Formats: sequence, structure tokens, C-alpha cells
Amino acid sequence: MSTAPHADLGPRERQIMEIVYRRGQATAEEVRAELPDAVSNSAVRGMLRLLEEKGLLRHEQCGVRYVYLPTRDTEQVRRSALRNVVGTFFNDSASAAVAAMLGVYEDRLTDDELERLSAIIDDARRRGGAA
Repeated sequence: MSTAPHADLGPRERQIMEIVYRRGQATAEEVRAELPDAVSNSAVRGMLRLLEEKGLLRHEQCGVRYVYLPTRDTEQVRRSALRNVVGTFFNDSASAAVAAMLGVYEDRLTDDELERLSAIIDDARRRGGAA
């Protein structure tokens, strides 16, 4: 398996997986409604079945509908995706990635969020900077 989560998926499959991860679970109709362009119900259901066959999704029946859930832990996928982005775009430098994030969100960070970030940095220092 690639180090990047879902690196072997096509663009539409990735879009669907992103929707299901963001929502935590989703029906075919919910997925279809969030896709950026018009897609038929049957096409979405087919892609969900394919993702299930690949072992990336599972479903539970809720009334007459199937609700799709990711098979991998969201936190595990999040960390893997982040490692891939930091490695690819920031030469594996956590500080460069954090600096870029702060630059993107600097006008939206609240004092509480800045305090939380400061506490995270202080905690990392206490642990010796190794994670």
C-alpha cells in the first residue's frame, strides 16, 4: 500500500472517500449531493460498491437505505495524509508546514486557538522535541 492514503484511487473515488470521512458516514444521496458536479444516483451507488469491494468502505442498513462508513480509523488516515503532504510539499519539515498553515489562517485564528497552539509547542519542548 502507498504511504499516501488512497493514493491508488481515481479522482471521483477520492472525492467520495473525502465526503464519507468528513461526514463520518453517508448515504449515497448525501454523497451525490456533495459531489462538485452532477452525477447519477446509479453512478454514485456503483462507486460506493466498488469502494466497498476495495475494502475502504462498509455499509450498514438503516431503514431502506445503506449508510456507508470508512473501514480505516479517521485519525490514522488523517495522520497518514498529513505526513504525505508535509513530506511532499515541505521537505518533511513540520515547522515549515506549521508556518504555512499559520500564514493561511492568520486572519482567522482566535486568541484561544493561539493559546492552544502555544501550549502544544510548550508540551513538545517538555517532551524533548521528539514525537
